[in-house]
Amino acid sequence: MKIRLLLAVKDRKLEKYLEDYFSMPDIEVKCLGQLKSAWQKLVRSCGDIIVISEEHIPISLEANIALLNSLPETPTTILLHNRDSSEENAKLLASGADTVLFVGIQDVSIAEAIYASIESRRKFYSQNRISDYKLKTSPKLTDFNSLNQKMRMFMDEVQQIIPNDTPLLILGETGVGKEHLAKIIHAESPRSRGPFIPVNIAGLPEQLLESELFGHEQGAFTGAIRSRRGAFELAHNGTIFLDEIGEMPLHLQAKLLRVLQDYELKPVGGEKSIWVNVRVIAATNRIVEEEVNKGTFRKDLFYRLNVVTLTVPPLRERPEDIPQIAKNFVELYRKKYSKRSVSISDNAMKALSSYDWPGNVRELMNVIERLVILSKGQTITLDQLPRNFSDNQSMLSNALHAKTAPSSWDNKTMPEVITEAISEIEKLYIQSVLTKTKGRVGEAAKIAGVHPRGFYGKMKDYSISKENFK
Repeated sequence: MKIRLLLAVKDRKLEKYLEDYFSMPDIEVKCLGQLKSAWQKLVRSCGDIIVISEEHIPISLEANIALLNSLPETPTTILLHNRDSSEENAKLLASGADTVLFVGIQDVSIAEAIYASIESRRKFYSQNRISDYKLKTSPKLTDFNSLNQKMRMFMDEVQQIIPNDTPLLILGETGVGKEHLAKIIHAESPRSRGPFIPVNIAGLPEQLLESELFGHEQGAFTGAIRSRRGAFELAHNGTIFLDEIGEMPLHLQAKLLRVLQDYELKPVGGEKSIWVNVRVIAATNRIVEEEVNKGTFRKDLFYRLNVVTLTVPPLRERPEDIPQIAKNFVELYRKKYSKRSVSISDNAMKALSSYDWPGNVRELMNVIERLVILSKGQTITLDQLPRNFSDNQSMLSNALHAKTAPSSWDNKTMPEVITEAISEIEKLYIQSVLTKTKGRVGEAAKIAGVHPRGFYGKMKDYSISKENFK
């Protein structure tokens, strides 16, 4: 990622020297001018490294150094001091300055000291700083390895769009792994060395969302005591992930459209536009076309985001993947909770594989974590699963046995036996999702991945009434 270097240097010759010295692709240098205006610009700007002459700091040198450390970005502060006094240097370091440099030393020595601070800052970002959202363990394409043909075709499509820089819309039910997929696309893309900044649109109050996305200037609203970079600016040269994009208010959709079209944004309360180089990946579990028709989502924004759309298949459509995913989670949580050895019995795995997982991979992950935490022996058995899993397995087994037992095959052809078995499974599935949704047919149809009209038709075929599930 780019390191932002702010220069508030009294000596114009030194300022020019430093500006030329740090003219590098991965360092953004900003000169803040002279005297009083430099301090005002400094506290309103956002920088990783601040180099400031003591003349630019108002009265109470030590107190204002402490103020710099309280800025949201907690910048590294390098003070250019007029006196080579170890006693004064100790006081300034104690007040919060990271480095104190005597202006009487050679320009190249000052530059080398600043560069050392830049390298330390870069290492700090890559290893420790949570707010930078750098991916500590890069997700990999193999995280979505699958035995399912539909999923394999989906991942082939993902690989094709990774190198491109176009906006991307990821669709899918809750829990299918939309954010994880976005992280994979970022980690495998040419932008992988830049930041990945996720923003949950639904998780932020509307009055704070604009500032969170686009930043704000000092005094833009009550409580804005200093300028702050927004998520788009933080994602410069990287990727921003906008989760639950369908929840974004219409007036902010217009600002987002401008970023997508012109790569420019204007912070709240700001007068000047800021150019950003960022890839936008958005995600939602809503049907966006319906939101457009209702007028809650801008048509022009939808068309701009819809250049490439990926729809993540739900877990119930790839049950053959459940055993391996479950084993991966068992191993993950076994290590996390320091368990010696944990496995899943065949009967328990069959129950997990036959469950329809309305919460998808996230639900499976949570169930496995609970099972590992509560496991006393080395094997997770069927009776340790939550009751709805064992009930579901018993119901399915009993019903299928009644329809597929050899005693029921008399005078029936193979196609007739198979058709009856499939019909019984279909009926049980419809009853299962209606139980989960408490008779809400529209929601049940969405889980089933079929049109509500078709779902109603199947209910009618099997004489199933929604009233029995409320």
